[in-house]
Amino acid sequence: MNPRTPRLGVNIDHVATLRQARGTSYPDILAAARAAVAGGAQTITVHLREDRRHIQDADVEQLRAVLGVPLNLEMAATAEMVSIATRLRPAACCVVPERREELTTEGGLDVLGQREQLDPCCRALAAAGVEVSLFVDPDTAQLDAAAELGVPTVELHTGSYALASEPATVARELAALEHAAAHARSRGLRVNAGHGLHYDNVAAIAAIEGMHELNIGHAIVAAAIFSGLEAAVAAMLDAMRGAPA
Repeated sequence: MNPRTPRLGVNIDHVATLRQARGTSYPDILAAARAAVAGGAQTITVHLREDRRHIQDADVEQLRAVLGVPLNLEMAATAEMVSIATRLRPAACCVVPERREELTTEGGLDVLGQREQLDPCCRALAAAGVEVSLFVDPDTAQLDAAAELGVPTVELHTGSYALASEPATVARELAALEHAAAHARSRGLRVNAGHGLHYDNVAAIAAIEGMHELNIGHAIVAAAIFSGLEAAVAAMLDAMRGAPA
């Protein structure tokens, strides 16, 4: 891989969504993770939600035990999730906002307003040897608050960019992400990004200076219906490099 191309973390939540729709034992989450790694994924991401709508506790335990690449656990800042994460000690945990009624994570954390809740969560994860990341909007005040909490990493929420359709809006949202990434790096933060990224919009985000990792799930799992997961992951890596489809 070109050293300037970010790492690709593949979120396999929606493989579990398909399984949970019928309550079956398939499709197999570990097999999905292995196929993603075979396609070039360097990290596997799963979100263990409070309502367990897709990923289950046993999935996280199995992936943590046998996965050959780092596991990134997305989680809410709750006592239950902190307990699970500090017991299993995945390579990384990305703390995200969570509401039961949402279809997917909507918006970044309010780090400024939730520092009292986030501080003990981040400290406990760090003490367990877990790399802590906070999922934040591209807002300098939120990034400053993340830096002041002492976390090493932020993941920029790319949802507004991904939803934009008018060229001027796309350009504005991309500029905001570029500015946020530069500001985060100036505060000593490692910069990841994700949410809503797909094959047609990922190249510009991958090209942001200093971008470390992109976490992408839905678009890859959707493409895998037609091409298979390994090929869908490889195609996303090509898209990140700006290769024509």
